[in-house]
Amino acid sequence: MKKYISKIVIVITLISTLISCKVSKDIETPTNAFPDTFRNAAVPTDTSSIADLEWKSFFTEKDIIKLIDSAVARNNDLQIATKNIEIAQYRFTQSKWGNVPQANLLVNASTSNPSDNSFTGMNLNQALGQKHIDDYSAGVSLSWEADIWGKIRNQKKGAYASYLQSAEVKKALQTNIVANVSKGYYNLLMLDAQLEIARQNLKLNDSTTKIIKLKYDSGQVNSLAIQQSEAQKLNSAQLIPLLEQNIAIQENALSVLTGSFPNSKQRTIGLTAITIKNNASIGIPSSLVSRRPDVKSAELALKVANANVGITKADLYPALRITAQGGLNSFETSSWFNIPASLFGTVAGGLTQPLLNNKRLKTQYKIAVAEREKAVLSFRQSVLVAVSEVSDALVKVEKLQQQESFLQERVKTLQLAIKNSKMLFQNGMAEYLEVLAAQASLLQSELELANIKREQLSVNTELYRALGGGWR
Repeated sequence: MKKYISKIVIVITLISTLISCKVSKDIETPTNAFPDTFRNAAVPTDTSSIADLEWKSFFTEKDIIKLIDSAVARNNDLQIATKNIEIAQYRFTQSKWGNVPQANLLVNASTSNPSDNSFTGMNLNQALGQKHIDDYSAGVSLSWEADIWGKIRNQKKGAYASYLQSAEVKKALQTNIVANVSKGYYNLLMLDAQLEIARQNLKLNDSTTKIIKLKYDSGQVNSLAIQQSEAQKLNSAQLIPLLEQNIAIQENALSVLTGSFPNSKQRTIGLTAITIKNNASIGIPSSLVSRRPDVKSAELALKVANANVGITKADLYPALRITAQGGLNSFETSSWFNIPASLFGTVAGGLTQPLLNNKRLKTQYKIAVAEREKAVLSFRQSVLVAVSEVSDALVKVEKLQQQESFLQERVKTLQLAIKNSKMLFQNGMAEYLEVLAAQASLLQSELELANIKREQLSVNTELYRALGGGWR
């Protein structure tokens, strides 16, 4: 019996292999989805990119490296993504068993008591002189579906693409976390710098107020001058608790990213001590599909959609199934394991063609085709977003540098103006309003300069992320 079953399975396997054909044609990733170059970028002569750098090589500040290390190891969203990869891997491993026959061990025992007036009961009394029938079976059942139309093969492809896609989702999440941690740290340094600026400006206002009071005592100014000076001093003082509040909130946000409870963050470097990197190496747009995880994920989503089209198309065609069963059977327990007399075996094979549920299967196929068309559009959209983000970062790098240059000159001019206005005011050659106006302008300009420096550091990080850096 075993030899007979093996021959049938081998023959069916050979037949299915010979007649197996691809019932659906896959759609390839669009090759015309990428531009030749990024806007605001020169024609690339080098395919290398800063995104090829590991984040530990891109970021040089020890504090940032420490924070990112903690985030990569302890961030809860990243750990959830790791579990999703594990689940997808289990599903892919399971899909490999699609071509393996299903085997089940069975042990059955049954008894029946037919009516004395039934045909079975009368024959049972005449033949055996008893009123019940016992039946005992033990054996193995096998079931196997031939992959004629590539259904199982597409299930494997889809599961594998889903597994790879889950890995890309984690990479994309890590790139965002790395960027958010670094930008959060730069924002913290900016707030520290602005807090120091506010405190220095408060001292400056206090010094000016003392001079005005001396002028008031000598009758050179009226009480309005003192009131306006005090008001400006209070305005500078109000900035200090506001900035301290924002510092605490930013530290709390970094704590969440790094998977820890809210606490203070170590800063061993100041904002002005960090140099702005010149990130000229950006590569070519088409390289985004290999470097940027969300674009790669969109490409893998198309592969999953291709596989689903193949699966639903195969459901429209006949399915060839082979079943076999063998073991021991007896109506008496005493002879249940009497070999070979109790041996039995059955083999069956057949084609099943859907009929009444064919409309449902056709609908599923049409839905799968539409989902694949959506996957193509989603891939194109992901490329558009990626290219746009890189182009945005490039123009920000250029224009922020110009803004910083102008703002630095403005700060220098205002610092000189304050020095001159105070000297002129003390000698009675300038009004107190000119001194107060110069101080207010300097405060605003110095705060803006610190913010510009933070934006420059952040946009460099954003360019690195937009190119696909941060997951290595």
